[in-house]
Amino acid sequence: MTDPRAQLFRRFEDLGIDVKVVPYPAHRTVEEGKALRGDMPGTFTKNLLLRDKKGRLFLIVAHEDQALDLKTLHKRVGANGRMGFAPADRVESVLGLVPGALTPLAVLNDDRCLVTVAIEAGLMDAEQLNFHPLVNTESIGLKPAELLAFVASCGREAVTTELGGMAGTGSLK
Repeated sequence: MTDPRAQLFRRFEDLGIDVKVVPYPAHRTVEEGKALRGDMPGTFTKNLLLRDKKGRLFLIVAHEDQALDLKTLHKRVGANGRMGFAPADRVESVLGLVPGALTPLAVLNDDRCLVTVAIEAGLMDAEQLNFHPLVNTESIGLKPAELLAFVASCGREAVTTELGGMAGTGSLK
């Protein structure tokens, strides 16, 4: 059986993407990560696996401080009906990750192409986006174009759109 992390770094190499791995204390939430990350440069994200009314899966990539309105998010990403969180066992069975390590890089493990990656359009202006390389004890930085190239190399096109950011009832911060 191939080690998914080794496969990830081989894919980066094949794509000509040079990444620096930064050790990162294990954590499960954005707030915990903020307290632990130190002075690593770049833009940090929150990554959520959501499902729509028909069970389709969407991996949402947003700025770590962005509030998302789950009542209207489906309209922005092409989902069918209101979205909710996918159960932890789906994260593990489809993407091969434990909770707290969710990353758009996990589409590498989604050999059935069940997950649509939806990225906040505003992140495309960042110099560097930081993600876990399939484990929550490390971080790497990618240029937005590198992230899109990586997702494309996994056989899909990321949806880049305004995800909203409205606060209030049904919003997730």
